[in-house]
Amino acid sequence: MQTLGDIGELAAIERITRGLPKGQKVIVGPGDDCAVVRPAENASEDLVLTSDPVVAGVHFDTDAAPEAVGHKAIGRALSDIAAMGGEPRWALVDVVAPASTPVSIVDGLYAGMGALASDRGLAIVGGDMAEGPVVEIHVFAIGAVPVGRALLRSGASLGDRLFATGALGGSRLGRHLRVEPRLEEGCFLRDWATAMIDISDGLASDLHHLTDMSKLGCDLNLDHIPISDAARRLEGEEAPLDHALYDGEDFELLFTVPQSRCEPFVAAWRAAFELPCADIGCMTSEPGIVRCLHEDGAESTLRRNGYAHF
Repeated sequence: MQTLGDIGELAAIERITRGLPKGQKVIVGPGDDCAVVRPAENASEDLVLTSDPVVAGVHFDTDAAPEAVGHKAIGRALSDIAAMGGEPRWALVDVVAPASTPVSIVDGLYAGMGALASDRGLAIVGGDMAEGPVVEIHVFAIGAVPVGRALLRSGASLGDRLFATGALGGSRLGRHLRVEPRLEEGCFLRDWATAMIDISDGLASDLHHLTDMSKLGCDLNLDHIPISDAARRLEGEEAPLDHALYDGEDFELLFTVPQSRCEPFVAAWRAAFELPCADIGCMTSEPGIVRCLHEDGAESTLRRNGYAHF
């Protein structure tokens, strides 16, 4: 009998979404950071919809502070909305927990969720609770974007430059609990970016998602990738660059900008934000092929490695 472990996360998603019904008001269905729905023909905004689970033992250690876990649960959903260039609106939250869970832990989860949601303009309007073997938080969130302005993974063009915000790698040292969704930056990028995705599974994996959806390849300048201090502190056989490429849960934005607009884009970004933004590559005509350009002139092909369930 074939199992989820046999086929893996991506194949499982492709399998289950293949026959899903799609209504007339659905602009973008499964396969992007969010679905996009146009509620009416004369609507001024499209809605962007996402859902995200956070499960004990998978997305956080059981000794993590409940407030930090709640923050992460909301932050992951907000990061998806940011990747579409959206503005947060509403959320529903389901919490699963064993009956033996101290009430103080549930209070902490909701305190963490409420603080970040309030800070970022997201209204938590309901949800549900259920008993289960471990603590889980399931967030369904809705954002909005001007009609036709959602940034998709599929919009890149040949020759576009590839950019990444912030610094990457080392999330396992605790950065994954301190999600800072790049919402303001995502809205700003509606005027500049052609395609965008948030870096949740790792730069290597998410870049391949973007190239696959855009039917392009990419030349990736390894020496331009911004590596976090946390990645440099990690000990072991992996180099800091490997952590930046494969660790995941950075929740930074990865996006493309037309070559002809790069100079004014960089100037506008620096005027608007203190957050660094690095030019790390260029979109090429070889679909699905990400070629790594090393500082010494050598070349290699980027593995599709990154975090995947099952």
